[in-house]
Amino acid sequence: MSSPHAGSDPAVVLSGYGPVGRAYAERLLTRGEGLARDHGVRPRLAAVRVGTAQVLLPDGGPVPPRAEWAPPAELEETLDRTGARVLVQALPSSPKARQQAAEEAVLALGRGVHVVTATKSHLLSHWSELGEAARSGGSLIRISGATGAALPAADLARTGVRGLGCRSLRACPNGTATFVLDRLAAGDSLDRAVGEARCRGIAEADPTADLSGGDAATKVRLLAALLWGWEPSAVRVGTEAVDARTGPAAVAAAVRGNRLRAVASASADRPFVVEVRLEETVPGDPLHALTGPEKAVVYGCPDAGDITVSGGRSSPLGAALAMLRDTLDVTAPRGYGFG
Repeated sequence: MSSPHAGSDPAVVLSGYGPVGRAYAERLLTRGEGLARDHGVRPRLAAVRVGTAQVLLPDGGPVPPRAEWAPPAELEETLDRTGARVLVQALPSSPKARQQAAEEAVLALGRGVHVVTATKSHLLSHWSELGEAARSGGSLIRISGATGAALPAADLARTGVRGLGCRSLRACPNGTATFVLDRLAAGDSLDRAVGEARCRGIAEADPTADLSGGDAATKVRLLAALLWGWEPSAVRVGTEAVDARTGPAAVAAAVRGNRLRAVASASADRPFVVEVRLEETVPGDPLHALTGPEKAVVYGCPDAGDITVSGGRSSPLGAALAMLRDTLDVTAPRGYGFG
């Protein structure tokens, strides 16, 4: 059985090789010396898997052309052959991939292999099962890539506001929605705004989840689970979409010096409810200050004061960097003092 073990070059198995997976692999392959120097660990890409093929990389890469890959082995065999310490998931966050992602993660966690994931779907449906597998295997699961790409929102929810009495969340965690609303405020049509977002690499080919509020709701469901122990599958969601009728409201807000934002919110005083509403924000509100595809989360801590994290790249690279940060978190040697 595989289990985490000491070593400065922990083996990583990557599941999924789309834009996010490729960006993650490129970082491991090209930044290894810097990671070892700065963090005391050099994660090594030991295998890449997709639905119909896999490739083992005994020397840590580079990844050969797909034509040179072999049929996939069972994940259990791949983890054993590589001595993997981490399974990194860059699978699509789709209903079709949900069961595969869940089965992979449960298997790895139960065998003592840490899981780093940017895939959201199985986190919503299998949260408790994943947590139990991690407890059974003595392993860790990190989800930064699923909650805001390069924005360290999950880190704050998991540990950064611990003990500060956080009672609420207000967030604009979807960069596409923020960008499109700003373009609508400038007079663009919805089609033109979405087209510009695609051209800049901000929006997915299908931006439905971004504009419907579904993606923002998902991210806040996951943050609330980290903060307050909510079971994501039990959360009730209400959303208000950015659509062709939104333009006049965005323009009217801009005339008043305000900005229309798709704000996702949750409160400890209203358990298991997440809402995404189009809200006219005013100067001084951290969500008003966002520009372009920036994101932000405001943690409402009545005694400590609101704590805001904002910025973070909305792109495959941003998600890949979040997964790299999580990989270092679960593999870097624990130091002493300020380390």
